[in-house]
Amino acid sequence: MRFISYLFILIIVLFGVTFATLNSDSVTVNYYVDQYTIPLSLLLVAVFATGCLVGMLAAISLLIRSKILNYRLNQRLTLAEKEIDNLRAIPLQDKV
Repeated sequence: MRFISYLFILIIVLFGVTFATLNSDSVTVNYYVDQYTIPLSLLLVAVFATGCLVGMLAAISLLIRSKILNYRLNQRLTLAEKEIDNLRAIPLQDKV
């Protein structure tokens, strides 16, 4: 299993190196105040990484919301189970 993971990492690194060599052209990025000249491959990786981070932040917020909802529902379930147990514990009086 370790061999497969090392092979996978090696393939990703090789794709990254070939990607960088094929996209080595310089690109000028214009900001409102300044401009930078960086390689196209670096710009693409930076934009991809930024998109991944934004996606993770969105996913984390959804995860936190679902955890809070799950906690509240578990509290309601516990309360309902206690009420059911209390109702079962009340002895029924015989009608004469």
